[in-house]
Amino acid sequence: MSTQLKCGIVGYGYMGEIRKRVIEESEHLELVGVVEPSEKHRKKVKGCPTWETFEDLLKTDPDIIFVATPNRYAPEISHRSMSLGKHVFCEKPPGRNLEDIKYIIEAEKANPGVKLMFGFNHRFHPAILKAKSIVDSGRMGKVIGIRGLYGKSGGVNFPDSWRNNKYLSGGGILLDQGIHMLDLFRFFCGDFEFVKCFIDNSYWKMEVEDNAYVILSNTRGQNAAFHSSATLWKHTFRLELVLTEGYMTIEGLLSKTGSYGRERIIIGRRQFENETEAVGNPSEEIIYFDKDMSWELEMQTFIDCIQNDKPVTLSSSHDALMVMEIIEKAYQDAKINKG
Repeated sequence: MSTQLKCGIVGYGYMGEIRKRVIEESEHLELVGVVEPSEKHRKKVKGCPTWETFEDLLKTDPDIIFVATPNRYAPEISHRSMSLGKHVFCEKPPGRNLEDIKYIIEAEKANPGVKLMFGFNHRFHPAILKAKSIVDSGRMGKVIGIRGLYGKSGGVNFPDSWRNNKYLSGGGILLDQGIHMLDLFRFFCGDFEFVKCFIDNSYWKMEVEDNAYVILSNTRGQNAAFHSSATLWKHTFRLELVLTEGYMTIEGLLSKTGSYGRERIIIGRRQFENETEAVGNPSEEIIYFDKDMSWELEMQTFIDCIQNDKPVTLSSSHDALMVMEIIEKAYQDAKINKG
């Protein structure tokens, strides 16, 4: 009898394709099929059965459901899957709003035997893991503040994407891409209680924002700021951490297209004039990373939780809830700022 976990994917867009590859490469997983309502997208699936409806997938009695649908449909599929005793791996964001993630958590609590994890794969990128190990070690002191920039260029068909359809997505660039940066802020600093936000739609003129500027603060005295943008015209990822004993800057992001540039981390230690000739110009160490194992490491973590009945502590429902609370506060504050 096979010990592999039977997996089904719901939704075959960009993320569905990635999950299919990761499942097929894992010795612990078996792909039983893909659900995709679009005939055009179903024809892209190779090597496994495809169905038009979720009901057809359920007939195969899968162990894990991978939810890679537009945000509107993720909560209901996740909720129903867990109610049927299925483990769920759901892409970010966990729905369109705070109520959606609360709905998902209801099913998780009602079915304690299932595991639920969300697709915050940036936590597993090599430069992020390196920075996290340094922060956790304490050898560069405590985090004072954090700053991020994450943006893309849009494209000719950008306005037509479901991600910019408020009915399907719930929000624009902040919810779609900025959520990764906010999750990393929490990964390094914990929760943020105070949120200020300004959003606009100065170029694309869609029903959702194309730029968001967010300032955060917490009760531990840590402050953060980031810009999430669909009008940078150059794909950009930069995360800066200021610590009591130095700083770290992560630039670039290993991705499918390579458009964010080579991933690297710059590490500098604080030096005053009694330690160096030029104050404010410390020596730096630069480490480059050329292989993205984030998808595989993320999946290994999830598999381990299932096989060994461990609680999901990375990219958990609590993480999803907390980041969605920040986003809800940001959108509410942005409305106030708009008058």
